[in-house]
Amino acid sequence: MPYVISHFFPSGTAAQYEAAMKAMNGELGRIPDGQIAHVAGPVPGGFRVIAIQGSKENWDRFMNEVFATVMGRGVEGSFIAPPTELKFEATHFYR
Repeated sequence: MPYVISHFFPSGTAAQYEAAMKAMNGELGRIPDGQIAHVAGPVPGGFRVIAIQGSKENWDRFMNEVFATVMGRGVEGSFIAPPTELKFEATHFYR
């Protein structure tokens, strides 16, 4: 079942997002294995990132093996505060 993750970074910017993405994925426009879709952009008050994983297990693996490791050590030019996070299993997903 698809698993949706929404991160809101207060006062976040596109430049900070790009620094994080390059550190985690090697380049912009590349998403990790198991991710179905990825969107991001400026919103009032900050920056929003939404990822749709193939399953919660895919997300947990990515969090443990990539996200937590890379972001935990700090990425120069990236977000300076943890995001507000919303996660849920998508009962309706259409393409």
